[in-house]
Order: sequence, then C-alpha cells, then structure tokens
Amino acid sequence: MGHKIQLSREKKGLKHPEAGIYVKKAIKMALKAEGITEPCYISVMLTDNEGIREINREFRNIDRETDVLSFPQNELTPGQFHEEICEKDYESGRILLGDMMISVPKCEEQGKEFGHGFKREIMYLAVHSTLHLLGYDHVDEGEMKAQMRQREKAIMHED
Repeated sequence: MGHKIQLSREKKGLKHPEAGIYVKKAIKMALKAEGITEPCYISVMLTDNEGIREINREFRNIDRETDVLSFPQNELTPGQFHEEICEKDYESGRILLGDMMISVPKCEEQGKEFGHGFKREIMYLAVHSTLHLLGYDHVDEGEMKAQMRQREKAIMHED
C-alpha cells in the first residue's frame, strides 16, 4: 500500500488539466526526501482565486486570495516524523497528514511573474504545503523559515 493523494477540483473550467499530475509528483518527492515511507493520505483541492480567498477568510480571517493553504492533521516536528503520534485512517491504516488547497490561477500568475512557468510553481507550492503538513513553518524570518526554504530547495532539485 502506498501514499494516497486525493485530488479534487472545486471549480469547473480551471485551466491546466495536467496540474494534478504535477501536484502528486511533487508531494511524493517531498515525502520521499523527508524519509516518509509509511503510507500517508493527503487531500488536495485545486481551486480558483475566489475559492481560496473564501477559505483564507473563513479559517485565517485574512480576506484576500493566496497561492496555497495547508491544514495539518498532526502536530509534527520538522525533520522528526514519528508515525505513532499521527492520526490514521481507520479503514486503510494510512497516516492522515492533512489537506492542502492550491489556487491554479495564482500558480499561473506567479509562474509568469517569477519566470519559471506553471509546472515549477505548482510543484513548488505542493512541496511547500507538504512540508507544512510535516511540521515545517515560516512564521518569522528566522531559523524556522531558513530551515523550510533549505528543504524546499533540496526537494525541488531532485526533479
């Protein structure tokens, strides 16, 4: 039994039908790089700017669109994954890591803005969100952010 990445599209007509393939690949890269071999479950919602803005407003009290939102299921320490402290799916036994939501139009916009394209941007955001689900954070400009950025760069170079 391997990882299960449940992908859904909240809005019809989103561009980039290949987005799901990139997201799944990036999540698997991040889990592998972090040494996570236990089967995990992650839910991914692809949406538009308004869809992610609604969730950002509802859960974070921030009334603006963003590129990605992460909702970890467990309280993990970065780089120290312990399966025994994680919630598991009763039926499959997979570790429930959490949920992520990605704005497809925001990925397209940022891919153009940063000059590296849609594929790289959506994969980066999926890696970024997966690291959040594994306990990484960037709440300040200090050590935690530097640690997270270092892991993102290392994982993205594996592609």
